[in-house]
Amino acid sequence: MTLVVGPALLAIVGSPTAGGRTVTAAQAVLRGAEAEGARVRTLELAAAPDPEFVQNEMEAADGILFASPTYRARSTGLIKNLLEDTQRGARGESRSPLRGKATALVHTGASAHHFLAVDDLRSVLAGFFAAQVLSPGLYFETADYSGTTQLTDDAAGLAAAHGRAFAHFTHAIRTAPAITSLRPLI
Repeated sequence: MTLVVGPALLAIVGSPTAGGRTVTAAQAVLRGAEAEGARVRTLELAAAPDPEFVQNEMEAADGILFASPTYRARSTGLIKNLLEDTQRGARGESRSPLRGKATALVHTGASAHHFLAVDDLRSVLAGFFAAQVLSPGLYFETADYSGTTQLTDDAAGLAAAHGRAFAHFTHAIRTAPAITSLRPLI
């Protein structure tokens, strides 16, 4: 079922280099979401966008896909710095661009050994920011690519399936005020 008014989805790619495997994976997820009527945008942090612009884009989006290469079983410093600069609407903060927002995760890495990095970011988004996170997150390793930056057919199909689910998940979250009103506990 294609959504009549699809959600606005933003992919934030935290790779320190533009145009690599991580943006390929993020765009494959977004293609699945587009097939369900979502409006999509990609923002690569490697381009060093203005932090205020990034915060405004997050606020305007109905759902956010966080995409990151994995270094030592963690998201990149670009993702960590972005989240450090993001307010939660707690203790006098005036903004909370992630609170109650639908989010999804995709990580890339050399091998499957670091797939748990997805859970690390999920914990921060759900617990600290009160974001709603689509589960399971995606993790693509070198074997999921044919050539330098093209996903295998199986990996592309998995990404598209997650994109379709993300579009519907975002629609469900944004139409549920009891969920979007939840706040960080501390």
